[in-house]
Amino acid sequence: MTENILQQEKKNRLFLLLGFFFLSNAIIAEMIGTKIFSLEDTLGLHKAELKMFGGIFNFDLTAGVLLWPVVFIMTDIINEYFGRKGVLRLSLITVGMLIYVFITVYLAMGLKGATFWINSQQGAGLANMSSAFNAVFGQGLFIILGSLVAFLVGQVVDAAVFTLVRKKTGQNLIWLRATGSTIVSQFIDSYVVLFIAFYIGADWPLMTVLMIGTGNYIYKLLMALILLPVLYPVHNVIDRYLGKELSKRMMQDATR
Repeated sequence: MTENILQQEKKNRLFLLLGFFFLSNAIIAEMIGTKIFSLEDTLGLHKAELKMFGGIFNFDLTAGVLLWPVVFIMTDIINEYFGRKGVLRLSLITVGMLIYVFITVYLAMGLKGATFWINSQQGAGLANMSSAFNAVFGQGLFIILGSLVAFLVGQVVDAAVFTLVRKKTGQNLIWLRATGSTIVSQFIDSYVVLFIAFYIGADWPLMTVLMIGTGNYIYKLLMALILLPVLYPVHNVIDRYLGKELSKRMMQDATR
Protein backbone atom coordinates (compact mmCIF):
# COMPACT_ATOMS: atom_id res chain seq x y z
CA MET A 1 0.00 0.00 0.00
CA THR A 2 2.77 2.41 1.00
CA GLU A 3 4.71 1.52 -2.16
CA ASN A 4 1.70 2.30 -4.35
CA ILE A 5 1.28 5.68 -2.67
CA LEU A 6 4.97 6.51 -3.22
CA GLN A 7 4.74 5.50 -6.87
CA GLN A 8 1.64 7.64 -7.37
CA GLU A 9 3.42 10.59 -5.76
CA LYS A 10 6.33 10.12 -8.16
CA LYS A 11 3.96 10.06 -11.13
CA ASN A 12 2.19 13.21 -9.91
CA ARG A 13 5.46 15.07 -9.30
CA LEU A 14 6.77 14.11 -12.72
CA PHE A 15 3.56 15.23 -14.42
CA LEU A 16 3.61 18.55 -12.55
CA LEU A 17 7.28 19.21 -13.36
CA LEU A 18 6.89 18.38 -17.06
CA GLY A 19 3.59 20.27 -17.17
CA PHE A 20 4.95 23.47 -15.61
CA PHE A 21 7.95 23.47 -17.95
CA PHE A 22 5.70 22.78 -20.93
CA LEU A 23 3.22 25.51 -19.98
CA SER A 24 5.91 28.13 -19.21
CA ASN A 25 7.66 27.62 -22.54
CA ALA A 26 4.38 27.79 -24.47
CA ILE A 27 3.27 31.07 -22.87
CA ILE A 28 6.69 32.72 -23.18
CA ALA A 29 6.87 31.68 -26.85
CA GLU A 30 3.54 33.42 -27.46
CA MET A 31 4.64 36.66 -25.82
CA ILE A 32 7.96 36.96 -27.65
CA GLY A 33 6.47 35.83 -30.96
CA THR A 34 5.69 39.39 -32.06
CA LYS A 35 9.37 40.02 -32.81
CA ILE A 36 10.59 39.07 -36.28
CA PHE A 37 14.36 38.63 -36.31
CA SER A 38 16.96 37.87 -38.96
CA LEU A 39 18.74 34.60 -38.26
CA GLU A 40 21.53 35.49 -40.70
CA ASP A 41 22.19 38.90 -39.13
CA THR A 42 22.06 37.41 -35.64
CA LEU A 43 24.68 34.80 -36.53
CA GLY A 44 26.71 37.16 -38.73
CA LEU A 45 26.01 35.15 -41.90
CA HIS A 46 25.25 36.23 -45.45
CA LYS A 47 21.58 36.47 -46.40
CA ALA A 48 20.16 33.35 -48.05
CA GLU A 49 18.38 35.41 -50.76
CA LEU A 50 16.64 32.42 -52.32
CA LYS A 51 13.87 32.88 -54.88
CA MET A 52 10.65 31.58 -53.37
CA PHE A 53 6.91 32.37 -53.54
CA GLY A 54 7.60 35.08 -56.12
CA GLY A 55 10.00 36.93 -53.81
CA ILE A 56 13.38 36.73 -52.08
CA PHE A 57 13.54 34.34 -49.15
CA ASN A 58 15.74 35.02 -46.12
CA PHE A 59 15.63 33.43 -42.71
CA ASP A 60 13.43 36.07 -41.05
CA LEU A 61 11.81 34.22 -38.16
CA THR A 62 9.47 34.88 -35.25
CA ALA A 63 11.27 34.93 -31.90
CA GLY A 64 8.85 32.26 -30.71
CA VAL A 65 10.77 29.64 -32.68
CA LEU A 66 13.44 29.77 -29.97
CA LEU A 67 11.12 27.87 -27.63
CA TRP A 68 8.63 25.95 -29.78
CA PRO A 69 11.07 23.11 -30.53
CA VAL A 70 11.44 22.68 -26.76
CA VAL A 71 7.64 22.56 -26.40
CA PHE A 72 7.35 19.81 -28.99
CA ILE A 73 10.21 17.82 -27.44
CA MET A 74 8.40 18.12 -24.11
CA THR A 75 5.25 16.85 -25.84
CA ASP A 76 7.10 13.71 -26.89
CA ILE A 77 8.47 13.12 -23.38
CA ILE A 78 5.02 13.59 -21.82
CA ASN A 79 3.51 11.28 -24.43
CA GLU A 80 6.15 8.67 -23.65
CA TYR A 81 5.04 8.36 -20.01
CA PHE A 82 1.47 9.68 -19.91
CA GLY A 83 0.18 8.94 -23.41
CA ARG A 84 -2.17 10.96 -25.60
CA LYS A 85 -4.51 11.63 -22.69
CA GLY A 86 -1.71 13.32 -20.75
CA VAL A 87 -0.72 15.45 -23.75
CA LEU A 88 -4.34 16.44 -24.43
CA ARG A 89 -4.89 17.31 -20.78
CA LEU A 90 -1.87 19.62 -20.71
CA SER A 91 -2.76 21.08 -24.10
CA LEU A 92 -6.24 22.02 -22.89
CA ILE A 93 -4.78 23.57 -19.72
CA THR A 94 -2.32 25.55 -21.88
CA VAL A 95 -5.13 26.77 -24.16
CA GLY A 96 -7.07 27.87 -21.08
CA MET A 97 -4.06 29.79 -19.77
CA LEU A 98 -3.46 31.41 -23.18
CA ILE A 99 -7.07 32.60 -23.18
CA TYR A 100 -6.44 34.05 -19.72
CA VAL A 101 -3.31 35.81 -21.04
CA PHE A 102 -5.29 37.10 -24.02
CA ILE A 103 -7.96 38.64 -21.78
CA THR A 104 -5.37 40.12 -19.40
CA VAL A 105 -3.34 41.73 -22.20
CA TYR A 106 -6.52 43.05 -23.84
CA LEU A 107 -7.57 44.71 -20.57
CA ALA A 108 -4.05 46.11 -20.04
CA MET A 109 -4.14 47.70 -23.50
CA GLY A 110 -7.33 49.53 -22.55
CA LEU A 111 -5.74 51.22 -19.53
CA LYS A 112 -4.87 54.90 -19.93
CA GLY A 113 -1.14 55.43 -19.61
CA ALA A 114 0.25 57.89 -17.07
CA THR A 115 1.47 61.12 -18.71
CA PHE A 116 5.06 60.82 -17.44
CA TRP A 117 5.26 57.22 -18.68
CA ILE A 118 3.85 58.00 -22.13
CA ASN A 119 6.61 60.56 -22.71
CA SER A 120 9.36 58.73 -20.80
CA GLN A 121 11.16 57.25 -23.84
CA GLN A 122 11.01 60.14 -26.28
CA GLY A 123 14.79 60.45 -26.06
CA ALA A 124 15.02 56.85 -27.32
CA GLY A 125 12.81 57.62 -30.30
CA LEU A 126 9.51 56.37 -28.86
CA ALA A 127 7.07 59.27 -29.08
CA ASN A 128 4.31 57.50 -27.18
CA MET A 129 4.97 54.55 -24.88
CA SER A 130 1.28 53.71 -24.68
CA SER A 131 1.02 53.40 -28.46
CA ALA A 132 4.22 51.32 -28.53
CA PHE A 133 2.86 49.02 -25.84
CA ASN A 134 -0.43 48.54 -27.66
CA ALA A 135 1.31 48.03 -31.01
CA VAL A 136 3.51 45.24 -29.64
CA PHE A 137 0.96 43.49 -27.44
CA GLY A 138 -1.93 44.11 -29.83
CA GLN A 139 -0.07 42.16 -32.45
CA GLY A 140 0.57 39.56 -29.81
CA LEU A 141 -3.17 39.11 -29.30
CA PHE A 142 -3.54 37.83 -32.85
CA ILE A 143 -0.52 35.58 -32.35
CA ILE A 144 -2.18 34.12 -29.26
CA LEU A 145 -5.46 33.70 -31.17
CA GLY A 146 -3.68 31.97 -34.04
CA SER A 147 -1.71 29.81 -31.66
CA LEU A 148 -4.84 28.65 -29.85
CA VAL A 149 -5.92 27.02 -33.09
CA ALA A 150 -2.49 25.93 -34.35
CA PHE A 151 -1.26 24.76 -30.95
CA LEU A 152 -4.25 22.58 -30.13
CA VAL A 153 -4.41 21.03 -33.62
CA GLY A 154 -0.64 20.58 -33.71
CA GLN A 155 -0.54 18.94 -30.28
CA VAL A 156 -3.35 16.51 -31.10
CA VAL A 157 -1.65 15.58 -34.40
CA ASP A 158 1.76 15.28 -32.71
CA ALA A 159 0.39 12.95 -30.05
CA ALA A 160 -1.53 10.87 -32.59
CA VAL A 161 1.49 10.39 -34.91
CA PHE A 162 3.79 9.69 -31.94
CA THR A 163 1.40 7.04 -30.58
CA LEU A 164 0.88 5.46 -34.01
CA VAL A 165 4.62 5.09 -34.62
CA ARG A 166 5.14 3.72 -31.11
CA LYS A 167 2.48 1.07 -31.64
CA LYS A 168 4.26 0.01 -34.82
CA THR A 169 7.79 -0.01 -33.38
CA GLY A 170 7.27 -0.75 -29.67
CA GLN A 171 9.42 0.99 -27.05
CA ASN A 172 12.43 1.13 -29.37
CA LEU A 173 13.27 3.84 -31.93
CA ILE A 174 12.26 6.81 -29.79
CA TRP A 175 14.08 9.04 -32.31
CA LEU A 176 11.75 7.86 -35.10
CA ARG A 177 8.47 8.59 -33.32
CA ALA A 178 9.77 11.90 -31.99
CA THR A 179 11.00 13.02 -35.42
CA GLY A 180 7.94 11.78 -37.30
CA SER A 181 5.47 13.50 -35.00
CA THR A 182 7.49 16.74 -35.08
CA ILE A 183 7.66 16.87 -38.90
CA VAL A 184 3.86 16.79 -39.17
CA SER A 185 2.87 18.91 -36.16
CA GLN A 186 5.47 21.64 -36.72
CA PHE A 187 4.25 22.08 -40.29
CA ILE A 188 0.74 22.81 -39.06
CA ASP A 189 1.94 25.09 -36.27
CA SER A 190 4.36 27.07 -38.48
CA TYR A 191 1.81 28.18 -41.06
CA VAL A 192 -1.56 28.32 -39.28
CA VAL A 193 -0.42 30.67 -36.51
CA LEU A 194 1.27 33.08 -38.94
CA PHE A 195 -1.70 33.10 -41.30
CA ILE A 196 -4.07 34.10 -38.50
CA ALA A 197 -1.65 36.41 -36.67
CA PHE A 198 -0.13 38.33 -39.56
CA TYR A 199 -2.16 37.74 -42.74
CA ILE A 200 -5.55 38.24 -41.03
CA GLY A 201 -4.46 40.19 -37.96
CA ALA A 202 -1.86 42.54 -39.46
CA ASP A 203 -2.69 42.60 -43.21
CA TRP A 204 0.73 41.30 -44.17
CA PRO A 205 1.18 40.12 -47.79
CA LEU A 206 0.57 36.38 -48.16
CA MET A 207 4.01 36.00 -49.75
CA THR A 208 5.67 37.41 -46.61
CA VAL A 209 3.66 35.11 -44.36
CA LEU A 210 4.55 32.05 -46.45
CA MET A 211 8.25 32.91 -46.48
CA ILE A 212 8.39 33.49 -42.71
CA GLY A 213 6.38 30.29 -42.15
CA THR A 214 8.80 28.34 -44.34
CA GLY A 215 11.79 29.76 -42.48
CA ASN A 216 10.16 28.92 -39.14
CA TYR A 217 9.43 25.37 -40.29
CA ILE A 218 12.96 24.73 -41.52
CA TYR A 219 14.44 26.17 -38.33
CA LYS A 220 12.11 24.13 -36.09
CA LEU A 221 12.96 20.91 -37.90
CA LEU A 222 16.68 21.59 -37.63
CA MET A 223 16.37 22.41 -33.92
CA ALA A 224 14.22 19.34 -33.34
CA LEU A 225 16.96 17.20 -34.88
CA ILE A 226 19.65 18.97 -32.85
CA LEU A 227 17.64 18.50 -29.64
CA LEU A 228 16.78 14.88 -30.44
CA PRO A 229 19.81 13.45 -28.55
CA VAL A 230 18.54 15.28 -25.44
CA LEU A 231 15.61 12.84 -25.33
CA TYR A 232 17.87 9.97 -24.30
CA PRO A 233 19.54 11.45 -21.18
CA VAL A 234 16.19 12.97 -20.11
CA HIS A 235 14.60 9.56 -20.62
CA ASN A 236 17.31 7.95 -18.48
CA VAL A 237 16.96 10.52 -15.70
CA ILE A 238 13.20 9.99 -15.56
CA ASP A 239 13.62 6.20 -15.60
CA ARG A 240 16.02 6.38 -12.66
CA TYR A 241 13.65 8.67 -10.77
CA LEU A 242 10.62 6.47 -11.35
CA GLY A 243 12.39 3.16 -10.99
CA LYS A 244 12.59 0.45 -13.65
CA GLU A 245 9.29 -1.23 -12.77
CA LEU A 246 7.17 1.93 -12.56
CA SER A 247 8.76 3.44 -15.65
CA LYS A 248 8.06 0.34 -17.73
CA ARG A 249 4.47 0.14 -16.51
CA MET A 250 3.81 3.83 -17.25
CA MET A 251 5.18 3.51 -20.79
CA GLN A 252 3.05 0.44 -21.39
CA ASP A 253 -0.06 2.21 -20.06
CA ALA A 254 0.75 5.24 -22.25
CA THR A 255 0.24 3.17 -25.40
CA ARG A 256 -3.35 2.26 -24.53
